[in-house]
Amino acid sequence: MDLEKAPPAASAHRRQDEAARAPEAEGCLAVAIRVPVRIVVFVLVVPVRMAWDALVAVARFLKDAVFRPLGRAVGGLLTSVGRSVVWLADRLVTFLVWLMTGLDTALTWLGKLVFVWPWVALWRYVIAPVGRALGRLGHVLLIVFPVWLYTRVLTPLGHGIVWALRGFGAGCAWLWRTLAVASAGAVWRWVLVPVGRGVAWVGRGLWAGVAWFGRGVWAGVSWVVVAVGTLLRWVFVVPAVALWRWVLVPVGRGVVWLARGVAAGVVWAALSLWAGVAWAWRGAWGGIAWFGRGLWAGIAWFGRGVWVGVAWFGRGVWAGVSRLVVGVGVLLRWVFVVPAVALWRGVLVPVGRGIVAVACEIGAALGHAWRVAGYVSLAVGRFLGRLFRWIFVEPVRWFYKDLLTPVGHFVRDAVWRPAAEAARSVGRSVRQAVASARESARQARADIRRMLFGAPRTPVPVSLTKGVREPAVLSARTLGGESGRDDLPPHTRG
Repeated sequence: MDLEKAPPAASAHRRQDEAARAPEAEGCLAVAIRVPVRIVVFVLVVPVRMAWDALVAVARFLKDAVFRPLGRAVGGLLTSVGRSVVWLADRLVTFLVWLMTGLDTALTWLGKLVFVWPWVALWRYVIAPVGRALGRLGHVLLIVFPVWLYTRVLTPLGHGIVWALRGFGAGCAWLWRTLAVASAGAVWRWVLVPVGRGVAWVGRGLWAGVAWFGRGVWAGVSWVVVAVGTLLRWVFVVPAVALWRWVLVPVGRGVVWLARGVAAGVVWAALSLWAGVAWAWRGAWGGIAWFGRGLWAGIAWFGRGVWVGVAWFGRGVWAGVSRLVVGVGVLLRWVFVVPAVALWRGVLVPVGRGIVAVACEIGAALGHAWRVAGYVSLAVGRFLGRLFRWIFVEPVRWFYKDLLTPVGHFVRDAVWRPAAEAARSVGRSVRQAVASARESARQARADIRRMLFGAPRTPVPVSLTKGVREPAVLSARTLGGESGRDDLPPHTRG
């Protein structure tokens, strides 16, 4: 509620905003409707603003004088009720917890009796023994027997097979060494090496003689050299070539053939085994591959047919839908879009601009009228406040200050104070009388008790220092030989 003037800073900001909005371009419609609109709005807003300010003042008075005390009272009542409800709920929860604890114990015992203990007994006395027996049987059948079979049967059988294979391999190796290696070594050592050495020795001797003879008679006996060369060819070269061609080569070929036969047998056996495995694998793989190729060819053929059909259908549907969409779009454009654009540009935009201008002017007029009505309401409120003060407050204050206060002081000094002093003196007298009566009654009870039961026994004081030895106090040395202390008993020394 604007009952007070706005601060200078706010007024300055408002003036700056109005000055900033002033140079803006305004149309003739805004200028024409501004003053009438502001007058009408001011006439309509002033009663509303005054009623609003009155309601605000009444609301503040009700809040401070009625609602806040009522709220505090209701809050205290609700707090008490809440505490009572909390106490009752606490007791109820305690009872429910006790009840649920008992029910939980009973249900737990009942559940164990019905569900747990039978299953525990079944597990302990049926399933566990049967499981142990089955475990032992499985251990014997699956572990002990296979271990015994492996240790007592398969291992010796494997060792025998390995020994037989090793013997067979050793026999083959011995046969190879005996038939191939030993024969070739004997032929090389006892035939080829001596013959070669003899041929080399004869050749070296003859070459030396021929060389010597040739150096001596080279000039005159060239024809002898030719004859000797022919002789040497037929005596040494031709026999050596014949020996190599018809003896050594066939023997070596026989040895190589034998070695190749043995190796071929071993290789043939290995290749036969590998060929059988490879043939079986190729047959299985060929069957799987043939089946896979046939299946893939069928799936591919079916997929191509389906794809061609779907593609053809999709192209047809897309062409029809695209043409339908284009036709519908053109129809909607000329039926809805073009008229809507024309309506927007020719009607709605000008009307909207006019409505916006009128609304802006009405809003500015409402703000201006609300502020001016605030000042008017403030002035009216101050006038009514002063009028209420002159009519009611000042007479009441004068009546209280100049009439009721002196009369009250006179009544206080002349009536209430003497009456209060008299009442206090009467009260003191009554209290003293009651105290004396109480003391008399106490003395009478004591005399009656003494006459009936005798005088009470007088208590004997007990000395706290009896039987306690205190250390002697040494006298202080002085120049006169005196202690400088008073001769007082030990319990009175300071």
